[in-house]
Amino acid sequence: MVIPQTADDTPTPRQILLVTGLSGAGKSSILRILEDLGHEVIDNPPLGMLDEIVARGDRPIAIGVDSRTRGFDASAVLAAVARLRLSPQLRTEVLYATADRNTLLRRYTATRRRHPLAPHGSVKEGIDAETALTAELRACADMVIDTSDLSAPELRRLIETRFGSWHGSPDEGLTVVLMSFAFPAGLPREADMVFDARFLRNPYYDPSLAPMTGLDLPVADYVAADPDYEPFLNQISNMLYLVIPRFVQEGKKYATIAIGCSGGRHRSVTLVEALAGKLAARDFCETDGEWPIAVVHRELARQGIAGLSTAAWRWVRKPAEILSDDAAEADVRHQELTGEAAHASPDTKGQRSMARGNA
Repeated sequence: MVIPQTADDTPTPRQILLVTGLSGAGKSSILRILEDLGHEVIDNPPLGMLDEIVARGDRPIAIGVDSRTRGFDASAVLAAVARLRLSPQLRTEVLYATADRNTLLRRYTATRRRHPLAPHGSVKEGIDAETALTAELRACADMVIDTSDLSAPELRRLIETRFGSWHGSPDEGLTVVLMSFAFPAGLPREADMVFDARFLRNPYYDPSLAPMTGLDLPVADYVAADPDYEPFLNQISNMLYLVIPRFVQEGKKYATIAIGCSGGRHRSVTLVEALAGKLAARDFCETDGEWPIAVVHRELARQGIAGLSTAAWRWVRKPAEILSDDAAEADVRHQELTGEAAHASPDTKGQRSMARGNA
């Protein structure tokens, strides 16, 4: 494996991710997604083997640790994490997966499984015991993911955005996710900041606009015509210009900014699109560089609506690694085309010229 190098030839720290949390909260799904992203995945190894497992590999590793792990103890897990963090060659993080009690009860009812901490008792007793047992891990986790309201595609997008390979660089900066949502469908549990756009006039009450979304120009124009729209948008962007650089100073690597409205289709979508344009067009300061920016329209994604030309999830500003991959792919395509042209027979070249002329 080729280890990426930074500009000063310093090896990029290898990512070590401990995935833990409550049984039924989606830890296994998260590990499968990480495996798809290129991580070596090891689920529930004995705690005493963690140092050995990390020492013998060179790929990013995702290690599943939960109450089923032999010798499980939250303090022992945190002690192992502290040891791993002493190495400058490693970047060790803890991800904790959780869900509310009703969701966990519903999932256990659907699968008819016994809870590992209550093999002869009720599932509720097992959930309560595990919550208490892992409370220390949750308090110290680098990221807590509540999967109560997340569909499988939403969970995948969240993990891919947060733990894609570009997050291994020491100068990676911050990934900013701008999300639209509907308040009646619940607050995004991963949101760091939430703004309410329900005071703006609602296109839903215009019969010609109701079937459309904020991705459609007539709806965007209607929302933008509200006299308070522009001041509200500017207030949000000015706050982010202030707050996001401070997130970076604190070492935060992922920030979700959510804007909600009644249906998550019109006003919030319009504002997120406009805010994405503002952030992508301006660097926060000369030394911060260009951070990756993604847009997620939660309700549109859940409803399978992608709009006329814009997807419900997309990169507005891609991570540097993806841009490099895109450039490399474009270069390969260019070489293939030019190579084909250079080796084409005279008759073939003539036929192509005739075809272009006829076109």
